[in-house]
Amino acid sequence: MALKPYQEPRKKISRAERIRNRCIVLVVFIGICVSIGSCLSKCGENNGYAKAEREFGQVFEPKKKAVDTSAEQDRASSETANTPEKNNAKQIAEQKQSEKQDRLDEIKNTQAEVTAVVTPENAPVPEVIDSTHIKNQKDVYMAEKIDNLLRRFKPENSIILMVDAKSNEIIAWGERKDNVIQSKPDYFIRTTFPAASLAKTITIAAAMDNNRYALNSTIPLIGHAHHLYKNQLRVPANYHGPTVEMQDAYAHSYNPPLALIGMDVGAKKLKDAARKLGYNMNFAGGLPGRSTFAPPDTGYALAEASCGFTDATTLSPLQAAAQVRAILMKKPLEIPWASNLKGYAPTSRIAQDVGTFKDNTYYGLRQAMIRSVTHGTARKNISTKHMARKNYEALTIGGKTGSLDGKDPKGRYDWFMGFAQSKEDPNKAIILVVLQIYDNQGLRPQPTTQVAGMLINYWAHQYVTNKKK
Repeated sequence: MALKPYQEPRKKISRAERIRNRCIVLVVFIGICVSIGSCLSKCGENNGYAKAEREFGQVFEPKKKAVDTSAEQDRASSETANTPEKNNAKQIAEQKQSEKQDRLDEIKNTQAEVTAVVTPENAPVPEVIDSTHIKNQKDVYMAEKIDNLLRRFKPENSIILMVDAKSNEIIAWGERKDNVIQSKPDYFIRTTFPAASLAKTITIAAAMDNNRYALNSTIPLIGHAHHLYKNQLRVPANYHGPTVEMQDAYAHSYNPPLALIGMDVGAKKLKDAARKLGYNMNFAGGLPGRSTFAPPDTGYALAEASCGFTDATTLSPLQAAAQVRAILMKKPLEIPWASNLKGYAPTSRIAQDVGTFKDNTYYGLRQAMIRSVTHGTARKNISTKHMARKNYEALTIGGKTGSLDGKDPKGRYDWFMGFAQSKEDPNKAIILVVLQIYDNQGLRPQPTTQVAGMLINYWAHQYVTNKKK
């Protein structure tokens, strides 16, 4: 049997060379495509111009040519004699010129008619931006960012509130009401807004403060997680169905598990926890107004109040910010203040005699809010999707979302209340509350969690990760 001649193995091309060759091929291919496209574009332009020239009889020639033609006619008329042949030529030239002018006039009239149809009779008046309320705020940079987002996303009704966690001072805010940017934060102190799932904070606070539940306590999950029917509240004695940890039920805003916890803890302990969070209180000067949390002792209404599945529980944005700060700083409730917002917020720090939770309760509430961002309803938008990775990784972020239909103003209420704290320097921290109200039948604005994520990103870039600051 004949042996095959020896062949040296093919030399393997390195990865760098393969990538270089592919780049060269790609560049050549793009260049060819661009050349073909430019040729087709030029041909299309030439054909279009020729067609227009044939149709309108060289109407698109420069005006200078028309002027030159008239000048030549004047010279011709002065030089011509009064012979019959020359007079006929003159009449023919004048007739052609008249026909050409008629075509020009007809085109101008058509253009005017089209312009009249396209242009509205009453042109829209450009929006005049009054930046006085922006310049008067503590942090002008953040106030301008808030104003830009309100104008960009155009929610029908919205309030955004940012508070320095250490001093509890309002540093920036923005409000849009009835599709108009407001110069005063009217929504700060209003308590017609349903608290929605933000009321779940009361339930887990009461459960942990009375040592009835821990973050990892398992709760039955019967039926759809975001509904609340009476049959979901009847747990069989030998129940072996799905369960969920309390921290995850809070993070994902599940209704039945929180309702079961509230019914087990009882209305009295829920009301005690609610008072420590500022509910059912009359604040000095009515700033903010009196919020409402009034669950009955038993029944389905107690379950509704425990999970926020009712518009009877109300909350103001100012009080929501106070709740988050109390949880983050482990201090008694204190309403955020501002020296230049008289009538809309306290002008100085005022301690509230509402009592405090246990240290373990504050820790559990903080961890549950963090889990809402890392694993729950705020995970999608408060992430590197809308934040720079270096900013996201430099912060500890927590929060709670909630949504429910309300009546004053009428629409869908979409809440976010939360905090962002520097891991390197915990003294750098903000409290953020975003509330948007929109018509379910209309155009929905960007989610509140997206707005919150973008604002936290702006703040972190300015004060946390920017080493020049």
